Amino acid sequence: MAEDTITNNCSKEGGATETENNNNCVNGTGNGTNKINIEKANVKDPEIFSCLLQPATSDSDLDYVGIRRFLLARKAESGFHCRLDWRCNGKGYVAYRNYIRRPRNWENLQIPSHSSTPGNSGRWISTPSPLSHLFELESWNSSKDLRSGTLASNHRTSFSSSMSDSDRPRRQGDEPAYSFVGMHCIFDQCKAAVTVLKFGHMSSDLLAYGASDGTLTVCTVTEPPSVIKQLKGHSKDVTDFDFSSNNQYIASSSMDKTVRVWELLKGLCIRVIYGVSSQMCIRFHPVNNNFLSVGNANKEITVFNFSTGRIITKSVFDGAVTSMDHDHAGQLIFCGDAQGCIYSISMDSHTGALSRSHRHRSSNKQKCPVTTVQYRSFSLLAGGPVLLTCTQDGSLSFFSVALEVQGYLTLRCSLKLSPRIHSIRASFCPLLSLDKGEYIVAGSEDSNVYFYDLTRPRHTCVNKLQGHRFPVIGVAWNHGENLLASSDLYGVVIVWKRAKTS
Repeated sequence: MAEDTITNNCSKEGGATETENNNNCVNGTGNGTNKINIEKANVKDPEIFSCLLQPATSDSDLDYVGIRRFLLARKAESGFHCRLDWRCNGKGYVAYRNYIRRPRNWENLQIPSHSSTPGNSGRWISTPSPLSHLFELESWNSSKDLRSGTLASNHRTSFSSSMSDSDRPRRQGDEPAYSFVGMHCIFDQCKAAVTVLKFGHMSSDLLAYGASDGTLTVCTVTEPPSVIKQLKGHSKDVTDFDFSSNNQYIASSSMDKTVRVWELLKGLCIRVIYGVSSQMCIRFHPVNNNFLSVGNANKEITVFNFSTGRIITKSVFDGAVTSMDHDHAGQLIFCGDAQGCIYSISMDSHTGALSRSHRHRSSNKQKCPVTTVQYRSFSLLAGGPVLLTCTQDGSLSFFSVALEVQGYLTLRCSLKLSPRIHSIRASFCPLLSLDKGEYIVAGSEDSNVYFYDLTRPRHTCVNKLQGHRFPVIGVAWNHGENLLASSDLYGVVIVWKRAKTS
């Protein structure tokens, strides 16, 4: 995985330089900004030579090692700003890159009739020509071969992001379940980081997301996509929220030590519950919606009465409770704390009483907060219910759940990703689980959305979606499983449309 990450970073740096050269060829002359960048590139940096002079192993390709070290020595931030500032005929870097890498028969390709752009938040924009579709879609298929120095592009029938670490040939007409045709719509009116987003229960069009400025935004993704309500009341970051079973209410938790209950139809806050510490995660009971479970930074899970706001019961843990989820019957709560431990808690659906059943300690020496705990009632791999967890250091874990033993967890497989600075979430891929593998989707700090197959011993990354410019924090599927929403640190929410399978 480390080698794959290095190669992707090298490809990005190389892509930015190639596009700048193409810009000079198109315009005929380089502008002042390009001259400054060239002068900065010519400055002798001792870090570059320290990387170049490092000894190589005897079995390594010297050309590949030299190119890789040179690219790694460059500052990643400089390439990022080049992409932000680069313009050609009013279009951005990604649009021009897609244009110059278009297939020969791009005029004859079947292009979707609708797409969206960041400048038209939540609106449908008709696509007049295949060329404009190339400018608008920011997901692409290509791979950089550093060993030979050539660029090999693998274009498919759509401009979806289907980059895979596996080069196994596919039968003609065989469309993988993890292919996407592009962006369904974009919401970019939020001016702060979108920390959490979810679709409504049993809903394919109702989407809500919370931001670090304390706002909750409720949208519809059906034609035309639009913002329904913006709920304002929290004074600090929205850490989590949950829909009631009928989608009439939203309960939200925040760093401002409060829990708020919102009525969606009126867009009003109907109840505020005050706590003594930051409220980190929240869930409605799946069977009895009168129970509201909240995890806080005071190492507690508190069960509230939704109608009165009164406390029913509490349970104390070893660390701040950072994430949680219920099982489908509401008899168990699975939660993770700031020390990386996962707990199974039995819950009485009639009285709301809690009792700790099991605890799974992390084997990592460095204890990191758990950012994701997600339960699923069945998996082909485990033959029963499973649990997905993700920690801030990039550890993904896949557990089988023994319901007959009060939610005892058995680790089936795990995946170690690069450490993260932000609390990035992950999610099961519902449709992809019908395949032989066990697929999950997660955000990343390199602004991509990645798909992983946890059953693969090597090359676990099977796909990635490119479109964000900043670290991707949250991901969520809709009930119909044809739309995937992702949010980033800059407040942009992209809804991706999955390709139809035969």
